[in-house]
Amino acid sequence: MSNAVAPHHDHAHETSAAADPGKLALALGLIATFMVAEVVVGILSSSLALLSDAAHMLTDAAAIALSLVAVRLAARPAKGVMTYGLGRAEILSAQVNGITLLVLGLLIVYEAIRRLVNVPEVDGGPMLATALAGVAVNLAVAAVLARANRRSLSVEGSYQHIVTDLYAFAATAVAAVVILATGFDRADPIASILVAVLMFRAAYALLKASGRVFLEAAPPGIDPEEIGMALASHPGVAEVHDLHVWEVTSGFPALSAHVLVSGGTDCHAKRRELSSLLHERFHIDHSTLQVDHEGADLLTIEDRRSG
Repeated sequence: MSNAVAPHHDHAHETSAAADPGKLALALGLIATFMVAEVVVGILSSSLALLSDAAHMLTDAAAIALSLVAVRLAARPAKGVMTYGLGRAEILSAQVNGITLLVLGLLIVYEAIRRLVNVPEVDGGPMLATALAGVAVNLAVAAVLARANRRSLSVEGSYQHIVTDLYAFAATAVAAVVILATGFDRADPIASILVAVLMFRAAYALLKASGRVFLEAAPPGIDPEEIGMALASHPGVAEVHDLHVWEVTSGFPALSAHVLVSGGTDCHAKRRELSSLLHERFHIDHSTLQVDHEGADLLTIEDRRSG
């Protein structure tokens, strides 16, 4: 009987360290600077669409800032009670960002409905100019983040938010053109509702992805049943049970299982074969496999609390 544990590889550290803090800092500077200018223009022009875009950019800035912090935390080596390190800081930042998006989206919808009833006069000129500038800034930030490590959920979330902002600014620009051409001021709150819908969509994606990690679901694209069948059908393997597959942090899948092999089979060699199978076929490098002979006496723990 052999209780074999594969050597620990600090994949959380490798994944996070690949994200370039310099690129994240540059993206944060661009977003924060433009966001302040957008708030000023939005207030002066009475444009809720611009203020909605600014609120979305605030979440973008927060996401990038959290990504910067998370990248530094996740890069710290595992020690003490934090046996996996702080890799899940990235997942936590993604979840906080998703919740923030959801709350801001609800506030924007409330204000948009109020403005649809009591329509303020909107200055379409500054609104159009700012929206077009926003498209340019977001294109620049998207180009910067596209070169960062997008395997990180927090960085990928920031990138997707920036891409979403492009659509939001496009909607704001269209609303501004409508206002300038027809004087239909309700185009502004209608555009802000569209921005809120995009925020809800981004929030849902982030909360779903981060929630999967916290609930220790199998990573997307990895089917535990398929893995179990592949292990069980390997020559010499009699049974596989207690199979668990989860994701420690972005790009760091892990697996544990109890494997029974037929009599006369070399447990150590079989564990190495199964570890290679998991690496080559399923790209799982961190596996803990307990390999025992079929029919061997196994350790049992009796619950005597009721006695």
